[in-house]
Amino acid sequence: MAQKIFLDYDQAGLDSQYTGKGRIPNYESYIPRWEKESAAARTGLTLIPDVAYGDHAAETYDVFPAGDGAPVHVFVHGGFWLSQDKHVFEFMAPAFVEAGATLVSINYPLCPEVSLTRLTDSCRAALAHVWRNAGDWGADANRLHIAGHSAGGHIVAMLMSTDWSGWEGDHPDDMIKGGLAISGLYDLESIRLCYVNESLNLSDEEVAALSPIRHLPERCGELLLSFGGDESDEFGRQQAEYAAAWSAKALPGRTMDMPGLDHFSIMDDYGAPDGKLFQACAAQMGL
Repeated sequence: MAQKIFLDYDQAGLDSQYTGKGRIPNYESYIPRWEKESAAARTGLTLIPDVAYGDHAAETYDVFPAGDGAPVHVFVHGGFWLSQDKHVFEFMAPAFVEAGATLVSINYPLCPEVSLTRLTDSCRAALAHVWRNAGDWGADANRLHIAGHSAGGHIVAMLMSTDWSGWEGDHPDDMIKGGLAISGLYDLESIRLCYVNESLNLSDEEVAALSPIRHLPERCGELLLSFGGDESDEFGRQQAEYAAAWSAKALPGRTMDMPGLDHFSIMDDYGAPDGKLFQACAAQMGL
């Protein structure tokens, strides 16, 4: 009988909880389609590309301006902190721009070239840079919202818990007005124990420092939490426990059920004007 290493999972069982292949129908078709749609968005919309926010080559973001006074919606891509690029996940830009929101898609250095601590700090630096420079694109820095998928959902939760008043510069502590974490990861102990950590090399100290469930803010904007009904039990557990902790502190937020969607198809809902997640983001921004 295989040894249990986390909850009721043995190694193979836990690894399978964080594996997309075999669980997501048409798994191989999503990334090529998103890349094609994202390229069309960059061609068809006004674009300010590759704005540098740090010294690393990957510390850049793309801006799709929506006009004067527009709120800012910042997206953080997923990929288990190990892969992917902002250019894959800009297919949602037309929906946001047409609704009246400036979309910012950020890149960040990937593990294992950098530690997850460094990666998280890069995303903090990106958001601070967006807040300082939003006026240059005619956008309203005081209407800053964020969203992220999978590992990006983890980053969203970390950003929501950041003490911005203590960040370098004059950033207000309520800099983020609202957020959406899609299929996020909020307790990294299971990640440390599964195959993903062969590349991440998380230490016990990093798990403690970078698990959002252990660092809830004292106050913040509304946080929406959602994952697909066809995702693995571990993604469900992660969200349920984080949502319960969030609610126990009486922080503003809610969960959104997405039956019939998996870890990838949920992103199509986020990027579609009639999608439940897109409409929730638009409402959160007052659009």
